Amino acid sequence: MGTTPGPVMPITPGRAPLPAARRPRDAERTRAQLLAVATARFARNGYATTTVRDIADEAGVNVALISRYFTSKEGLFEACLAAAVTEIRRDSDDTPLDRLAAALTRRIACPDRDGRLPERFLLLLRTSGDQHTEDMRLGVLRSISERMAAAGPGDNSALLRAQIVLSAALGIILMRGSLGLQPLAGATEQDLAAPVSDLVNALCAKGRTS
Repeated sequence: MGTTPGPVMPITPGRAPLPAARRPRDAERTRAQLLAVATARFARNGYATTTVRDIADEAGVNVALISRYFTSKEGLFEACLAAAVTEIRRDSDDTPLDRLAAALTRRIACPDRDGRLPERFLLLLRTSGDQHTEDMRLGVLRSISERMAAAGPGDNSALLRAQIVLSAALGIILMRGSLGLQPLAGATEQDLAAPVSDLVNALCAKGRTS
């Protein structure tokens, strides 16, 4: 017994089949990816030598999306710095003096996601050439050192001593990543704990027992 053929759909001459629906772009994910790649490149290579093309290519997106999400290269750098500020401040908020050395040591020794350097801190060492961004960057460094100074005894030189400690911490991060100077580059968190504690106690704790 034969089967009855189904209805034949008419074919309109010259009309191609409808394409499959495109999956909408996840804007938040793309923006986050651009921020992550840009932070790493700005931190490692500096602002001037990093191009938006490099960032877009590594992120696997069209370079035009940088203008869409961040307006410009300067805007992207500022967004990276703002994200770094948020995380660094969250890490450093209300850290008492007796835990300051351990917090610094952990930040110096432990890499960011994907095993890379503490790039958010390295970003604070990179200039952009944009005055607004520079003011923001210096403001972050000042804010961090002020929080460190507030953890100590609070005498007249507390801020200066806190800035010396911060400079030492940033220098250690930079030398561990860029120069590979041994034994500093290979030191573990446990190796760094005592020397960093000595530095913090010698400077930030000065005057506490006097």
